[in-house]
Amino acid sequence: MAKETKDFSAISGLPDELGIDDDLSKVGQVLSIRRDTRRYGKPMTIVSGFEMDRAEMKALASELKRRLACGGTVLDDEIELQGNHVERARDILDELGYQVA
Repeated sequence: MAKETKDFSAISGLPDELGIDDDLSKVGQVLSIRRDTRRYGKPMTIVSGFEMDRAEMKALASELKRRLACGGTVLDDEIELQGNHVERARDILDELGYQVA
């Protein structure tokens, strides 16, 4: 199921060059981060609550994996990261402009 991106520049009346769509779409979604345990007791960090298309989620997952130096994937509209990175992922997402509950 593809999620559509919203056109906030039409609402705000600001030019597209300012990139207001990206900033407002980040603020409009509240993400949640939780720790889960997988096979053999391995910790996983799950980030959910995204309202973006899969390509954007994959790009964000790549950025998180790079900055956290871990593996991970995008499954069922969630980003799964290998290891317990709840606090560090929260800090990175805050830095990138996302709201984290």
